[in-house]
Amino acid sequence: MEFEAINVGFLSILPPIIAIGLALITKEVISSLFIGTIFGVFTYAFSSDLGFIGAITTLFQLMGNKIGGNAMMILFLSFLGVIVVLVTSSGGAEAYGKWATTKIKNRTVAQLATSLLGIIIFIDDYFNCLTVGTVMKPITDRYRISRAKLAYLIDSTAAPVCIISPISSWAAAVGSTLAGAAIFDSEIMAFISTIPFNLYALLTLLMIIIISVFKINYGPMKKAEERALNENVLGAVNKQFTDSDEIETTGKISYLIVPILALIIFSVLAMLYTGKYFAETKTIAAAFGDCDSSLSLVLGGFGAIVVTFALYVPKKVISFKGFMASVTEGIQLMIPAIIILVLAWSLSGVCRDLLSTGNYVGHLVEVSNVPLAIIPLIVFIVSAFLSFATGTAWGTFGILIPIVISIAGTHPDPKLLTVALAATLGGSVFGDHCSPISDTTILSSTGADCDHIEHVSTQIPYALTVATSCAVGYIVSAITSFNLIATLVSSIAVLIILIYVINKISIKKEMKNETMTNVA
Repeated sequence: MEFEAINVGFLSILPPIIAIGLALITKEVISSLFIGTIFGVFTYAFSSDLGFIGAITTLFQLMGNKIGGNAMMILFLSFLGVIVVLVTSSGGAEAYGKWATTKIKNRTVAQLATSLLGIIIFIDDYFNCLTVGTVMKPITDRYRISRAKLAYLIDSTAAPVCIISPISSWAAAVGSTLAGAAIFDSEIMAFISTIPFNLYALLTLLMIIIISVFKINYGPMKKAEERALNENVLGAVNKQFTDSDEIETTGKISYLIVPILALIIFSVLAMLYTGKYFAETKTIAAAFGDCDSSLSLVLGGFGAIVVTFALYVPKKVISFKGFMASVTEGIQLMIPAIIILVLAWSLSGVCRDLLSTGNYVGHLVEVSNVPLAIIPLIVFIVSAFLSFATGTAWGTFGILIPIVISIAGTHPDPKLLTVALAATLGGSVFGDHCSPISDTTILSSTGADCDHIEHVSTQIPYALTVATSCAVGYIVSAITSFNLIATLVSSIAVLIILIYVINKISIKKEMKNETMTNVA
């Protein structure tokens, strides 16, 4: 069913604010999302004279639409859950973990290896979140890296990597919204031109390298890491790692590697297939850009399960009955994440399809009459707020990019449009990266088996550190007529200084607390 969106002004931004506020206060995300969605639906219904029954009807019609529109993603998550249970049951994950500990010798290398794997899996953020978590959990557990830190590393190499990868589902989404930018030769060239100025994505990757190499933790993450190191409390939702997990296993590394490789290979081939690479004369980049990423991931997941069956059952690694039991268990494993995603999609639908939240915020930018040179800074802040509030990067840049093109596209200096578009994408990724109602944030906590609200609360200080550095960078870009070197150097310098200062303050605060405890 199609809904006719209405304009309710300031009320349009209240549903996400209510959902986010309740989630952070109550530490319970499902009820918070539901209450935010209910508020938005009732605002729409009573503003449209639909009444109470109309509000309830609209609520479930909206949820039904979102479930139907995202059915492929629900299928993919179910398939991925099945693969996770199968490789765990086979002993493959544990065997890989034991092998990796002979190659990965400390916590720093384990964190960098996690980040590297996340960067390598650049095709799709959903695929990234759950695959990296499955592969790296056994390794990070053995070095007592908290699940909150693992979730942060996964999340920081999901959307931030996809948004600077020309061959990804994100590049396709962005390219389709850049069609109106006439100054670029093609959509893919428009996307590539934004990469050097996409400060949030670039600085996020630099951030994870710095904190991993120099062992820097602050805010709630510091407490999570101290619990993991000193008390062996990793923060896992389903289990706590103990030394008893070091038991011998008959599993083989191939029982993990083969299903994961099959998932990657089949997913890539399916993207080329749905992008009509094999049926038409297309470049690989064009095929990836035109692919149906959700259907491709479903085909890849199904192919991986078939390969896993052929690998496990004939060798009696798992019996046929055990294999089918793992299918049921894998789907059950993903039910909490699917429930949260359905509610997050519904809340996003309230904002986009019912209350025109994005149009309201975009209109405020368009009529603000600010100097054009600081448009990148303004759209970075607005897109960051909007994506955090709605939990969707794609919806945010889909709304704001046409507005940015109309404002900056007529400026004599074409660099303004490039930097403004990059700022829009970077700000959109900020919200996708750390909003409690973002699907990528939800999947990162799911992939790491970390409590969702703990993931959000430990990640936000790091994300805000990067966002502040980006804001300074865009100010410098305006002052220097969008000079790339000046923009990058200034933002990186601010990031390093902020990390150093915040870390020093954190250490001093900890020492002061220890002194007060000793005195007491």
